[in-house]
Amino acid sequence: MTSASSSKLDFISSPINQALTPERKVELYTQMVRIRKFEQSALKYYNAGKMGGFLHLYIGQEAVAVGTISLGGADDHFITAYRDHGHALAVGMGMNECMAEMFGKQTGCSKGKGGSMHFFAPDKNFWGGHGIVAGQTPLGLGLAYGLKYLGKEGCCLCYLGDGAVNQGAFHESLNIASLFGIPVVYVIENNGYSMGTSQERSSAFNGCLAQRAEAYAIEWDVVDGSDLYEVRAKTHIAMERARKQHKPTVLEIDTYRYYGHSVADANNKKYRTPEEIENYKQNHDPISVFQRRLLEEGVLTEDLVKSIGKAATNEAAASAKFADESPAPTIADISTDVYWETDHQTAASKVGHHFFND
Repeated sequence: MTSASSSKLDFISSPINQALTPERKVELYTQMVRIRKFEQSALKYYNAGKMGGFLHLYIGQEAVAVGTISLGGADDHFITAYRDHGHALAVGMGMNECMAEMFGKQTGCSKGKGGSMHFFAPDKNFWGGHGIVAGQTPLGLGLAYGLKYLGKEGCCLCYLGDGAVNQGAFHESLNIASLFGIPVVYVIENNGYSMGTSQERSSAFNGCLAQRAEAYAIEWDVVDGSDLYEVRAKTHIAMERARKQHKPTVLEIDTYRYYGHSVADANNKKYRTPEEIENYKQNHDPISVFQRRLLEEGVLTEDLVKSIGKAATNEAAASAKFADESPAPTIADISTDVYWETDHQTAASKVGHHFFND
């Protein structure tokens, strides 16, 4: 079994990228900038004590979520792990509902009950936001199985980190995906570190992590996560394979996070050097890479770059203000959104015993 695309592609001239209008290119650039500004604002207010729990920032990985999700259609679904803010904004969720969720407010996308790791938007085919490492991988398999069962020409993009590849649930999911021909694309967002442990010290591999897919007779490929054009070109091949042939793919997208595993990761500059971080910022930052390319293409101007950045900064600041001023959940809210049956007073809610009735 070879990688999904064995020859070097001219990613800019690939059909899926040639189909991009100048306006759409600016939209994709804007999405990445909005994610960056949102995360910077979230960090500010987390450090100010406005949020509880953990905060896993997506800064440095923006081209992965934006590039892959930009290929989604009406019957494509998305599910990810706990570093979910970028995916949420890329599918079209608003900054207000996302920021309010991190503030633990009623106006949040999960009514303040999920926090940073549990963003959801079923109306946008976005199914979270999951805190258990690799816990989303069998769920993504199930979403994709449902598409095949219903006869829909769609697929599921299931994102996981490089540390999740060693979890049993992921390998069980690969086995079933291959055996039953499930239209799922597993996207390993490889930022090089499983929490605070380098890939070399945490995973046994020969060449790359995606190559493990060969053991399950699944196609695979490795992608440069700093290049939005390459992300789109290679992901499109995998998604079409899933949609048209009901065959899974494992994509390993090489990327990088500027901050720690979470904001609580105080040692992130000890297990990697400041020079390593700075090298990525200067030479591989996905926003800078795409910005330079669009300037060369004449799609962006310096004035438009400044305008987009300012608008995104203001939007992120406004979302923090909205979140801060939103009401907190009440004590009564603790018994809602627990069981569908009780919330909707179905026949099933009249039988059995519910813990909050004690």
